[in-house]
Amino acid sequence: MNRLMIASLAAALAASGCAMTLPVKGQASDGSETFTGSATGYADGGGTLTITSSRGRKCTGDFVYVTRREGSGTFSCTDGASGPFSFVSTGTRGTGTGNLGGKAFTFTFG
Repeated sequence: MNRLMIASLAAALAASGCAMTLPVKGQASDGSETFTGSATGYADGGGTLTITSSRGRKCTGDFVYVTRREGSGTFSCTDGASGPFSFVSTGTRGTGTGNLGGKAFTFTFG
């Protein structure tokens, strides 16, 4: 009976669109640009990471958790730059790295 209750609760959370949004801060590895934004994760294991840079660049990336604590995705930016990112999460905090248009960056969230 406990399994049925847990499955029902998980289905209800997924159907309700249960989400958590956390603040994001980061910078290019060479220090030439900083980023702020937010990361929203959903109960189904996916989410969206949105950042705006100190130079006005806006980037959005969809991500998925590939393990319970690790996720990855790809950014697309208003200036045409794009690139992959990955992160490690504790659930409410985390760190990540990525590449935008050939330039490495790091970020934290939570």
